[in-house]
Amino acid sequence: MLDNVSLDQLRAFIAAVDEGSFSAAARRLLRAQSAVSELIGNLEAQIGVQLFDRSGRYPVLTQAGVLLLADARSVVANVDRLKARAKGISGGLESELSAVIDVLFPFEAIAEGAREFRDEFPRTPLRLYVEALGAVYQPLLDGRCSLGIAGPLPIVPDSMTVERLVGVAMIMVAARDHPLAAHGGIIAKEELSKHVQLVLTDRSDRTAGREFGVMSPLTWRLSDLFAKHALLLKGLGWGGMPLHAVKQDLDAGRLVKLAIEDMPEEGLILPMAAIYLTARPPGPAGRWLIERLRQCRNRAPEISVATVRASR
Repeated sequence: MLDNVSLDQLRAFIAAVDEGSFSAAARRLLRAQSAVSELIGNLEAQIGVQLFDRSGRYPVLTQAGVLLLADARSVVANVDRLKARAKGISGGLESELSAVIDVLFPFEAIAEGAREFRDEFPRTPLRLYVEALGAVYQPLLDGRCSLGIAGPLPIVPDSMTVERLVGVAMIMVAARDHPLAAHGGIIAKEELSKHVQLVLTDRSDRTAGREFGVMSPLTWRLSDLFAKHALLLKGLGWGGMPLHAVKQDLDAGRLVKLAIEDMPEEGLILPMAAIYLTARPPGPAGRWLIERLRQCRNRAPEISVATVRASR
């Protein structure tokens, strides 16, 4: 009977959980409430598990329902991704590939990919934008770009598909003549709070009211990573930077890696992903670029960690 479980049943189950009731799920799915109730009831009968406790005013997930919800979401997401990829493959070559890149992503990898892209798709122009944080998502939502390479956000729009790529090593640094650079051993957060932290900010409002990695009440905020880099070199504050962007400065002694309380010794690995609107999947050129960037997924974090250790 499990072979007869349908996507309609799983979508009804997920919608009922997300909306809080069968009636609200029916409105979301543009179905009658009786149809949604029947789909969920048939699903329970087929898998032999009660998903909802219906004894109260509103259905409540059972423990079994909680456990199976993640599996249901995974199945539906994988099918949607399969459909999106098939649509992209059959949709024909893009007349132009417009992509927005997170400023933290190693641009050397983008440049190498672009060189190969030129040879692979000589008649497809490439348009690149560089943004940070939530501003990476905005060009996709407003239709200016068809593909993004982005870092994580607490809330990703439901309309987007996310495909994991490389992880980027992030470390805390300060100029060699900054007071924190002379601090021996692990630096307590209380000590960090006495010094200006240089913080990368969002040019969009998608992360309004949210802070990422801010440890000091004294902050200077910049919307450009290269401006932040320049201020770090001048000793005007301390802050986090992608390792690949400061590797030469560490080797030359212009910047010093800071050991921070409650942070891994080797730094943090920031996951990066390819993102696009599920309803507008990338065509052959965009899919090629995603797969090209995926090639360094497994080796980049290990290289980064080793480089951090060598820089100490």
